[in-house]
Amino acid sequence: MSRSWFVTGASRGMGRELVEQVLARGDRVAATLRRPEQLDDLAARYGDRLWVRELDVTDTARVRTVVEEAFVAHGRIDVVVSNAGYGVFATAEDLTDAQIDQMIATNLTGSIQLARAVVPHLRAQGGGLLTQMSSMGGQLAFPSFSLYHVTKWGIEGFFDALAAEVEPFGIRTTLIEPGMVRTGFFDAATRVPVSAPYRGGPADQEPIPVEEMTDSQERTVAGIIRAAVSPNPPRRLVLGSDAWRLMTGALRERLAEVEAQRDNAATADVEDTRVRAG
Repeated sequence: MSRSWFVTGASRGMGRELVEQVLARGDRVAATLRRPEQLDDLAARYGDRLWVRELDVTDTARVRTVVEEAFVAHGRIDVVVSNAGYGVFATAEDLTDAQIDQMIATNLTGSIQLARAVVPHLRAQGGGLLTQMSSMGGQLAFPSFSLYHVTKWGIEGFFDALAAEVEPFGIRTTLIEPGMVRTGFFDAATRVPVSAPYRGGPADQEPIPVEEMTDSQERTVAGIIRAAVSPNPPRRLVLGSDAWRLMTGALRERLAEVEAQRDNAATADVEDTRVRAG
C-alpha cells in the first residue's frame, strides 16, 4: 500500500537517504529542508511524488504553514519523520551562549513545535505515525557532547508524555535511537577545541573515523522504514548493535543505582505512609 511521508532535514545524511528509499518503494514524500535545490535531482527523477518546501525548523510560524500546506496537498500523511538537527562537540564550559541557544532551538524546540503542528492534522485524519530522530545519546551520555544530549534527552521526555496524550486519537509515536551511523553528521558537526583545563582529560579525545563506525546509513534507514510500515511500530526503535550494547549497559547501571537506594528513599516518606506501606 502506497503511503505519504513528511520528512524534515532532508538535505543530507539519513534524511536524504530516507527520502530516496521511500521514493524508490513507490511512496510519496513531502520533504523539507533549508535549501530545496539540494533535492532537484530527485524531483527530476520522481516528479510529483516528491513535494519540496524550504523550511528552517527554528521558524515556528513557517513550520505551521508548511505542515498545513503538506496535509492539504497530500490529503493524508501517514508517517511524519522529524529529522532536522545537528551536533556540536565541546565541553560544557567551552560552549558559547549562541551555540547553546541555536542547538536547543533547532534540535529540541524545533522538534517540539513540529510535533505540535502535525498532531491536529493527524488527529483530524484519524491517526498516523509521528517519528522523532533521537539517538542512543538520548539514553546515555559522552564527554564533550553535553549540548547534544540535552536536546535528545529532552525530546525523549517530551515524546514519552506526548505518546500517552495522542494514543486515544490513533496516533502512534516512535523515537528512533540509532548508534554511530556512517553519515556526514559527524563531519558537519561543529568541534570546539578543548580549553587548557580539559586537555588530556576525558573530554579530549580524537573523533572516531567514520569508516570505523558500526552502523550503515542505508540499513539504518531501511530499519526505520520497516518499523514505520509495520502493524505495531515500537515506542523506541533501537538500531545498531553498538546502540543496543551501550544503551542496555547504561540502563542496567542506572537501574542498579536506583535499586540500591530503596531503603534510603523511603526515609523521605511521611510517617503514616511508611507505616501503611510496611
